[in-house]
Amino acid sequence: MSAGRRTGPGEAADNLYNLNMIKLHNVNAKLLEAHYAVRGKIVSRAQELEAQGKKIIYCNIGNPQALKQKPLTFLRQVLSLLEYPALMDRPEAAKIFPADAIARAKMVLEKNPSGTGAYTQSTGIPFIRKAVADFINKRDGIPVDANKIVLTGGASKGIQAAFTMLTNAENDGYMIPIPQYPLYSATIALYGAKQINYFLDEENDWQLNEHELSESIAAAKEKGVNPVAIAVINPGNPTGAVLSRKNIEMIIRFAKKHGLTILADEVYQENVYGKGLKFYSFAKVMCELGEEDVTLFSFHSVSKGFLGECGHRGGYLEVRNMPDDVYAELVKFQSISLCANVVGQLVTYLMVSPPEKGAESHGLYVKERDAILCDLKEKAELLGKGLNGIEGMTTGIPQGAMYAFVKFELPYPKGADLAKMTVEARLKYEASRDSEYCLKLLEETGICVVPGSGFGQQPGTLHFRTTFLPPKADIKALVEKMKKFHVSYVAKLKAR
Repeated sequence: MSAGRRTGPGEAADNLYNLNMIKLHNVNAKLLEAHYAVRGKIVSRAQELEAQGKKIIYCNIGNPQALKQKPLTFLRQVLSLLEYPALMDRPEAAKIFPADAIARAKMVLEKNPSGTGAYTQSTGIPFIRKAVADFINKRDGIPVDANKIVLTGGASKGIQAAFTMLTNAENDGYMIPIPQYPLYSATIALYGAKQINYFLDEENDWQLNEHELSESIAAAKEKGVNPVAIAVINPGNPTGAVLSRKNIEMIIRFAKKHGLTILADEVYQENVYGKGLKFYSFAKVMCELGEEDVTLFSFHSVSKGFLGECGHRGGYLEVRNMPDDVYAELVKFQSISLCANVVGQLVTYLMVSPPEKGAESHGLYVKERDAILCDLKEKAELLGKGLNGIEGMTTGIPQGAMYAFVKFELPYPKGADLAKMTVEARLKYEASRDSEYCLKLLEETGICVVPGSGFGQQPGTLHFRTTFLPPKADIKALVEKMKKFHVSYVAKLKAR
C-alpha cells in the first residue's frame, strides 16, 4: 500500500486474512521433501499444452483406460448390477446381461446384503478375502491363510500400511531399488525414515546384485541407519524386468541374514512378455524354501495386469510370517480408515475370480484378456526395437510390466569438469539435463515421458521412463518423432 493511502472498506480484513493465511514454510516439512515425478512439473506442462490444443501422447503413467484400453465386459456388467440391483428384476435384464453375470451379482448380494454403499469389515469383505486366498493357492500351489489378507485401496495403500507398521524411529531405513517407483521415496520422506538405495544391474536385465545389496546395507549401517525392510518390484517399474527364481531366492536369503522384512510389489504379475520368462511370487519361493523367519508383505492391484481398473482403487496385501499380536496392529490401522472402498473390493474379487470355464461369459472374457496382453507384448517390442534404432539410445525390449527405462546419451558442454563434482552435485546436474530434455521433447513433439532422475539412476547416466500403453499408431509416431527430436537436440548441444 502506497504511503498516505487510507485503507478502503474491507481491505483491513483482507490484509489480516493474508497475514493469517498458511504459508509454504508452515507446511509439514516431510511433505515438502516428498516428490512424485510421474505427476510432476512436466505433466502439468503437458496439461497446459493440451488445453491450448496440442496433441499430447501421455507416456508418463501406467493408466491403461486413459489410453484407450477398454474395460472387460464381464467385470463392468457385474458392477452395473451390483450398483443398481433393480436392473436384475427387469424383464429385459436377461437380454442385456449374461446369465452368469446375473448369477454372480446375486451371489455377491447374498454374501454382502448391505450393498456397495455401506462400510465393510476393516480388512475387507470376508468372502472376497477367501477368494483372494484361493487365487494365491491356485497360482502358487501353497497354503494360504485368508485371515492374513487385507483388501486395500490399490496396492499403494497396502504399501503405506506396511511403512506405518515398520517405521519406529527416525533412523529406520528402507532398501529401495534404483531406479524405483517414486511411491517408495515419497513415502519414506513422508514418514521421516531413511532411504537406502541399491542399484539394479542394468547390464544384467535389471536383476538384483547381491554384492551391491551388501555394499548398500553396509554403507547405511556405517551412517547409523537401522535397515528394517527391502522393497522389490517384480515385474519391474520402471525397468520392465522380470526377476528369475534364482534372484528371488538370493533376496530371501539376504533378507534373512540381515533381519529385513520383504515388501514384494507384484502388481504387474500378469504382465510378462519375454520368451521363456515366468512370474514367481515371493510367497511361493519362500514357502518352497521352507523359510518361516522372514516377514513378507506382498501387494497386488486391479490397476495393472489386463484389467487396468486404476480408477476403482482396488487391491490386496498378503502377510506371511507375522505373529498374531503384530498382525492385530495392522488390522487396527485399517480400522482407522474404516475399510477400503467397497466397489474396489468388488473389482478385486472379480480379478481373482473370473468367469469359470463353461460359463456364458468365459469365452468373451478370455478373448478380451488375451487381446489386451497380446497387444501389450506387440507394443513392447515395437517400442523397444524402435528406440534402439535411434543413435544414442538404448533399451532392452521390456520383458514385463508396462514401461521401458530408456538410456540416452548427450554431449557435455565445453568446459564441463565432471571429475571435480561431488556425487550429489553430479546427480543434481544430470537431473537438470534429463529434465530439460524431457521438457523440450514435450514442447516440440507432444510426447510426455518422465525424466530418469525422478526414479533414480547411476551417476553419469541419463534415462527417461516411457509407457507402451498408447495405441500402436501413437507408438509408431512416438518413435519417429523421438528420433527426429533427439538428432536435432544433440546437434544443437554440439553447436554450443
